[in-house]
Formats: sequence, structure tokens, C-alpha cells
Amino acid sequence: MTENPTTDDNKTWRVRILDLSSGGAEDDDSLEEVGGFHDLAHANAFARSYVRDSVERCRVPGASAKDVLSAWLAFGEDAVVVDAGDDGWHSANELDDFTATRATPMERDWRSLDPRRLIDEEEELAFSAIETEDDEPPTHH
Repeated sequence: MTENPTTDDNKTWRVRILDLSSGGAEDDDSLEEVGGFHDLAHANAFARSYVRDSVERCRVPGASAKDVLSAWLAFGEDAVVVDAGDDGWHSANELDDFTATRATPMERDWRSLDPRRLIDEEEELAFSAIETEDDEPPTHH
């Protein structure tokens, strides 16, 4: 899998979140698309972390790897990097490992990779700067 940034500077990547509980109906399984990934590596990392978290939410104490997989296939969420083909991350390649081994908090932290959060933080910082300017008393000469 190649994870080099795209050569098209204007290209952004999207990750489609799929609801596995819908039973595979093509029209109903897409929960949302997350856009704004500027390179494939970022989109792949987000998709992997999102699915890793979904698998862990399906894990119950004492469950075998097979039980975790069955629960994830029935109630979990998958993630697909849109238009990435073979270069995109695919959950099928890692599900056996995910279900057999508990994830660390860092492996599950898809929120820190979410580009929507990055945009919100940038907007918040810009807004804070404007508020700070407004809070300063006017200077009189």
C-alpha cells in the first residue's frame, strides 16, 4: 500500500463510514462521509483508527475473537477511503488482529485525526484572536 501524499495539490481524500447493522443494503449502510484529508496516509490512519474503536466498542468481557468479530459485523461501523482503490486501507486486512488483541487508547483515538476537528480548532483560534482584539480598551492619543 502506497501512502505518499497525492500529486494533485487540490485533491482531498474522503472516508465513508458504513453502518454494518443495516444488513448490507447499499442505500442504507452509509452513515456519513468525512472529508478534508489532504493526503492518503491521513485518510488511511483515520479509517484504521475509526474501525479499531468500533471493534473495541463491540468487545465485551470474556468474549472470544470470534465473538467480537460477530458482534462487530452485526453492530459495528466500517470505514472506507473513497476512490483510493488498493492504496486505501481495508478493514478486512486487519480484522483478525483487531478482534484478537485489545486496542490501546492511542490506536482508538480517531478524533485526534478527524480533519473536521482541525478546522474547528483553527476557526476557534481565529475567533479567539478577534475577541481578544475587541476586549482591549481603546487607546486615546
